[in-house]
Amino acid sequence: MNIPSPGRAEIRKMQSSDLDRIIQIEREIFLFPWSLGNFADSLKTGYLCHVLEQDNILFGYGIMMMSPEEAHVLTLGIAANWQKKGWGRRLLHHFIQLAQENHAKSIFLDVRESNHGAAQLYKQMGFQHIATRKGYYPAMCGREDALVMQLML
Repeated sequence: MNIPSPGRAEIRKMQSSDLDRIIQIEREIFLFPWSLGNFADSLKTGYLCHVLEQDNILFGYGIMMMSPEEAHVLTLGIAANWQKKGWGRRLLHHFIQLAQENHAKSIFLDVRESNHGAAQLYKQMGFQHIATRKGYYPAMCGREDALVMQLML
């Protein structure tokens, strides 16, 4: 498989025609994926919904909600074959720039306690663990805690 290099991909606004591919990725990488309705509602609501694409291959996506002084990254996903190649960092950096352009003072996100790779990326990008949401995520054997992370802009 020819995996694109981080310099050549385009980040663009998500469209409803992207949702079938996004759901494929979502189901591939998450045990408890968002539904098609979750993504469609995010688009309708006007959240900042963007995708990573190269040569008509969509392989990443993210959604961020803005409020007057803060942003909240609701989801970020990179197809399994493209992970650990800098794509998540690039997409998150894009959302940080969008938050700054919208005059946010901080960005929040939640990450599963067991998702060490994502948590490490967020720490490397300056996010701090500020709280824990007990039993926030569904898990195979009950519930799993979420780490609440914040980046001050």
